[in-house]
Amino acid sequence: MSNPENLGYTEEHEWVDLGDAGTATVGITTYAAEALGDVVFVQLPEVGEKVVAGETCGEIESTKSVSDLYAPVNGEVVAVNEAVVADPGVVNSDPFGEGWLFKVAVDGDTDLLDADAYNALTKED
Repeated sequence: MSNPENLGYTEEHEWVDLGDAGTATVGITTYAAEALGDVVFVQLPEVGEKVVAGETCGEIESTKSVSDLYAPVNGEVVAVNEAVVADPGVVNSDPFGEGWLFKVAVDGDTDLLDADAYNALTKED
């Protein structure tokens, strides 16, 4: 699956949609979801929690391993996807859609990769 051109990406395999003015929607990429295997548990930051770009803000557990979830931007969490908490497998089945994880009111600049740079990082076309 190709990575959508309209999103930003991190080297930790998160995607960021800056489509809403000042609010970023965050999820993990198909590359990350496939590397993890079947996701069985998701721990997300709480609404109101301040997150700092590059720092751990949750974790994703799969049948293979437990991986840290990193904040891709600075800001305050304004929403979490309770559907993913209830059914973590959505992260595998629709990582760029219904499998979004949380939303952040962005505070400051963002330092994200574009789709081409992320594809080069993961060697995808």
